[in-house]
Amino acid sequence: MSSVSEVAPVAATSRFGYRWSVVALLFFATTINYVDRQVLGILAPTLQRELAWSETDYGRIVSWFSLAYGFGLLGMGRFLDRIGVRKGFTIAIVTWSVAAMAHALARTAGGFAAARALLGLGEAGNFPGALKAVAAWFPAKERALAVGLFNAGSNAGAIVAPLIVPWIALRWGWQAAFVVTGAMGFVWLAAWLALYREPDQQPRVSRAELDYIRSDGHGTAAHMPWRSLFSHRATWAFIVGKSLTDPVWLFYLFWLPKFLDAEWGVRLAGLAAPLIAIYLLADVGSIAGGWMSSALISRGWTVNGGRKAALLAGAVMVVPTVLAPGAPSMWIAVSIIALAAAAHQWWSCNLFTMVSDVFPKSAVASVIGIGGFAGAMSAMLMQRATGRLLDASAENYGLIFGICGTAYLVALGAIHLLVPRIQAATSDA
Repeated sequence: MSSVSEVAPVAATSRFGYRWSVVALLFFATTINYVDRQVLGILAPTLQRELAWSETDYGRIVSWFSLAYGFGLLGMGRFLDRIGVRKGFTIAIVTWSVAAMAHALARTAGGFAAARALLGLGEAGNFPGALKAVAAWFPAKERALAVGLFNAGSNAGAIVAPLIVPWIALRWGWQAAFVVTGAMGFVWLAAWLALYREPDQQPRVSRAELDYIRSDGHGTAAHMPWRSLFSHRATWAFIVGKSLTDPVWLFYLFWLPKFLDAEWGVRLAGLAAPLIAIYLLADVGSIAGGWMSSALISRGWTVNGGRKAALLAGAVMVVPTVLAPGAPSMWIAVSIIALAAAAHQWWSCNLFTMVSDVFPKSAVASVIGIGGFAGAMSAMLMQRATGRLLDASAENYGLIFGICGTAYLVALGAIHLLVPRIQAATSDA
């Protein structure tokens, strides 16, 4: 009888606990992050006609987001590692919410570029902060699932945005769309300050759950100097993975409404259905990708085998996106892009989780920031190139989607060459 009483609390703790409330907070933060990020993309065809932007103008505007986002990630990871998630997230969401609302004041391409830059700087705190929180609150075997769940907020935001933004814009004007969506961050902030603490400082966490969180003992290594992170091949693997695939996701986010408008004549009021379909499937991909690697590891696979099997599945699923520009109907094109979006999120949650597998908790946000910087710089270059390519000819959508469809397999090959076996890094490596 004693063995039953000892095992039952652990089994219960592995399923329920306050840590899942933390994931819920991170999910809603990521949802708001992506709503604010996507408003411009949804309104882009309307603003482009009203303000006479060229494709090159639009590419430059969105590239300023990526530039600031990249430098923000580079600094935010280190910043969060120094001051902690609670304070860091507070500063980040206040910054990006103010920036989102500031779009309403812009009238020129330069004004929008400035607002996008501030938005990127603030939004840079979301993923390093969320991943650092997951590393603090979850043992290794649950991290990919937790990352998949909060990362699903990016798709939820991409679903919410086409539901509310066209309605607000058509009813009260495009300026109101930026103000209303930007204000949502302050509502979340009140919940965050009331509910979030580190596990050992949160009185709602039971001793059994705290022991479960610490069950794998990972993350107790000494602090790793920032420069030393570049001596680890895993850091470079993450840099390569982000550099090759982040531009693809941001292309979907910023150009899908324009692609649907250019290829199929889908205007503002008609964007909701195709975008919701795409990002609903992306949500499924985010959660399923995290579940797959967590399930494989729980069934005895190594962390290396589980993570890479999930990455390979995501890389293969994204390949059909090369066919999207030649699809015979809008809904066939939407289906192909939806699978690609799901594959990206499947891939992304495992790529992020790989960092917490390898590095101690004190270094997770810094590594995420370094890789995010590389991904954002790569995205900035692609966005500027995309604008010029599409100004030259709309036929170049075929070339762009071709690059998007093959990037993940190339990235996985590079990751495997750099890190043949995923294992915890040591501070003296």
